[in-house]
Amino acid sequence: MPAPLWMTASTLTSDNVTLAPLTQDHAADLAEAAGDGALHRLWYTAVPAPDRVPAEINRRLALQKAGSMVPFAILDPQGRAVGMTTYMNIDHGNRRVEIGSTWYRKSVQRTGINTACKLMMLRHAFEDRDAIAVEFRTHRLNRQSRAAIERLGAQLDGILRAHMIMPDGSLRDSAVYSITAADWPAVRANLEFMTQR
Repeated sequence: MPAPLWMTASTLTSDNVTLAPLTQDHAADLAEAAGDGALHRLWYTAVPAPDRVPAEINRRLALQKAGSMVPFAILDPQGRAVGMTTYMNIDHGNRRVEIGSTWYRKSVQRTGINTACKLMMLRHAFEDRDAIAVEFRTHRLNRQSRAAIERLGAQLDGILRAHMIMPDGSLRDSAVYSITAADWPAVRANLEFMTQR
């Protein structure tokens, strides 16, 4: 009999955002969200085109079934899905996880939703699931994403050169960041301060 999974699906909530387990019920909102700002045309990230959202949901749900991902729809206060995020590359035995494959519709970027989501996900990982470390990875050239990760309080661990093949065929150097359990109290205090401003 296989060991129980360390990280499983759950709903996470705060005052202004909810992370709900991803389902195909979110597809219409997410297709609209993906079209806001034509995010799928950004070469350094992988946001699905609006018509590819159902397939992307299926891909993430298949990874969840395999035990390597827990995907969420990001819901605004009206319950509208405005993006996606995941716990991914889950190492159940070592209680280590990456937060990634995150994107938001352009109209909610830089509104504080990302900080609130990351606070909820980090709190759940460290306080509810006793994580040892949480990773973040992004394209080395994605300055906006790297700045957002650094604002969270994550430390740069290094650059994985030629780490991934991008949809356009180019090679991605991945900047790898992490927050450890020892870092969490200070990071939590900073994120709580940021979300109260």
